[in-house]
Amino acid sequence: MSAAPSAAALRSGGRTELRLGLAGSALALVGLALASYLTYAHYADARALVCSDKGTINCLKVTTSSYAVQHGVPLAVLGLVFFAVMLPLQLPAAWSRSDPHLRRARLAVAGVGAAAAVWLVWVELFRLDAVCLYCTGVHIVAVALFALTGIGTALTAPLD
Repeated sequence: MSAAPSAAALRSGGRTELRLGLAGSALALVGLALASYLTYAHYADARALVCSDKGTINCLKVTTSSYAVQHGVPLAVLGLVFFAVMLPLQLPAAWSRSDPHLRRARLAVAGVGAAAAVWLVWVELFRLDAVCLYCTGVHIVAVALFALTGIGTALTAPLD
């Protein structure tokens, strides 16, 4: 039975950081696009969303509910800020740095985004009885970013 490969061997000269950075950046850009569309719809007209407004899939009901604005700030804008912050944290150059503060910040921000996504899914399912497809896309991307960040942080942990 062979020993498990070390973190340094898994990194293979920075290829792991490059892959993590590219994947994380792509996810952050997708999230940024979705959050931008939701922000536009919030300020322009929620009916502009290309989504059903009847039945369980009901973007209008979700995006105009009392939960769509927290402390005077639209959740779409908070999503936009989240992905705008995550993008530089997910760049390959950021992944290649071993700064523990950067690593912790990336993991903490990703964790906040995933926790918010889980709470919002709960709100949609159990408070509003409606689901917004664009919001679901944002939630999936936020949780995927957290998973990628957690696994990537473990894989690229510096050897002490």
